[in-house]
Amino acid sequence: MNDQGMASAHPAGSAEEAAEVRRFWEGLGLPGLIDVHTHFMPERVLHKVWDYFDTQGPLIGGLAWPITYREEEAERAALLRKFGVRAFTAMLYPHKPGMAPWLNEWAAAFARRTPDCLQTATFHPEPGVETYVREAIEAGARVFKAHVQVGAYDPADELLQPVWGMLAEARIPVVIHCGSGPAPGKHTGPEPIARVLAHHPELRLVIAHMGMPEYEDFLSLTERYPQVRLDTTMAFTDFTEAFMPFPRRALPRLAGLGDRILLGTDFPNLPYPYVHQLHALERLGLGQEWLRAVCHDNAAELFGL
Repeated sequence: MNDQGMASAHPAGSAEEAAEVRRFWEGLGLPGLIDVHTHFMPERVLHKVWDYFDTQGPLIGGLAWPITYREEEAERAALLRKFGVRAFTAMLYPHKPGMAPWLNEWAAAFARRTPDCLQTATFHPEPGVETYVREAIEAGARVFKAHVQVGAYDPADELLQPVWGMLAEARIPVVIHCGSGPAPGKHTGPEPIARVLAHHPELRLVIAHMGMPEYEDFLSLTERYPQVRLDTTMAFTDFTEAFMPFPRRALPRLAGLGDRILLGTDFPNLPYPYVHQLHALERLGLGQEWLRAVCHDNAAELFGL
């Protein structure tokens, strides 16, 4: 056991860990995994993210947040393939106006040289956002990332209304960090995103991190809107359960939404081995059919893989 109580049978990134991950999905009869929440971004931006976790991690829930997979970009992509991840994303996001267009250009180039990455794009409420989001869609974006906490914006901002409408019409999923974990922001929580969905009920939102810590509120939104989904990123793990536990009383609701839960991990920004996320899902005890849907089939259907 490590100091956070998480069993780790093999070193992170080792051949043994890769074999353990593969045994997991092979045991479910799957062709591999689909991970909808992985981070690839320009190296200098990613290193700033790592610096944040290095310095601010201990302030979040009182736990250290060591980055487990600090390899170079090509090595990280190769490791996902060794794990048997058939498709993954390049979740990237601006923290200020003016960043999104060049992040989208980088992500498009990354997808061209990384064909198993679902081309990812992002946006910020700013003049011109409608234009560059349309350009990203026309350039082949298959998923968007929105980060309400880091971007510090109201998702219901008037500047974003045409963007949400465009994405709903194009049926392109948006993975959105809008819950108040690991630290709340001015516009986090279920209420702002509920206002977005009230105007755009067909929007294919994927609520990152199961909406932690407002899990039950976001379960309610998912039950209310058939196109809303949740990703598992960091949820149910020993790390997160120590300070933002998922309520056991909500497990039946989680089981009932088995067709709209998607595997996400936050790779490479994990404070534990990748395989731990899979074991955390398995120990929920919701059955192999649920696990097959969550770890592969739901995302395969959503993205037409």
